[in-house]
Amino acid sequence: MTSIDPKSVSTAHFHSVLLSAVAPRPIAFASTIDKEGNVNLSPFSFFNAFSANPPILVFSPARRVRDNTTKHTLENVLKVPEVVINIVDYPIVEQMSLASTEYGDGVNEFVKAGFTEIPSEKIKPPRVKESPVSFECKVLEVKAMGDHGGAGNLIICEVVMAHVQDHLLTDDKKIDPTRLELVARMGGNWYTKTNSDSMFEIPKPLTTMGIGFDQLPENVKNSAVLTGNNLGRLANVEYIPTKNEILNMAREPEVSAILESFADDEENLENELHILAQKYLDSGETALAWQVILQGEYL
Repeated sequence: MTSIDPKSVSTAHFHSVLLSAVAPRPIAFASTIDKEGNVNLSPFSFFNAFSANPPILVFSPARRVRDNTTKHTLENVLKVPEVVINIVDYPIVEQMSLASTEYGDGVNEFVKAGFTEIPSEKIKPPRVKESPVSFECKVLEVKAMGDHGGAGNLIICEVVMAHVQDHLLTDDKKIDPTRLELVARMGGNWYTKTNSDSMFEIPKPLTTMGIGFDQLPENVKNSAVLTGNNLGRLANVEYIPTKNEILNMAREPEVSAILESFADDEENLENELHILAQKYLDSGETALAWQVILQGEYL
């Protein structure tokens, strides 16, 4: 493994390392205005949510590495402390990229990139009609990280109004992630997008107490088949199946076939059971996976 001291390489080089590794990053497509009312629209991938009560979003227009200049967005919020953070999805990603062009003072990126301005309800900057979700925000604080090229400026915002396109909402008015083709920033010129094929669910151990890795049998932890993700899922259960559950599973055709075929081959028996258990894990049936894995306990 190569070790890199940030102080031993150029800012541009470490900037590349940082942004390629800390990814994917959501994009804050920020619309602001200056004191004269001129509109600016620009994307930033140093962005995320940091609180729900109060609802806080933070993004960071960094000083330019090449010449240490600041961006219009930063200059605007220091004078008019309001911003709309528009979320970027795949249908608008090329237009969003165009809006990142460093146009001169007073140039409206809404016009240049072909977006439609919609008046906000509680703040002055307009929002992007084409964006799937927009957050009207009051700027609470701007915190400079330094005065050199590449230094960030944390813009801490409180959301005062959210707008969500209706087709994204479920019956209980929550956003269905599978209906959004969200776009995220990678390193260099690379982006990624979400869709139902690239998304997956993992049960959160918030209300349950997983047994943990330390409670996994040694042959499971040292399995030649099961991956770290498989073990993590197995360790997230609250209890190991009972003897009756395991014995009942032995009657299932797929399991009984393995038990009969490898009755005199302990090593391959374990591997075959783990392969079958992995199939159950991949389909989200963790309890059945455990019942398969523990067949050897009662042979």
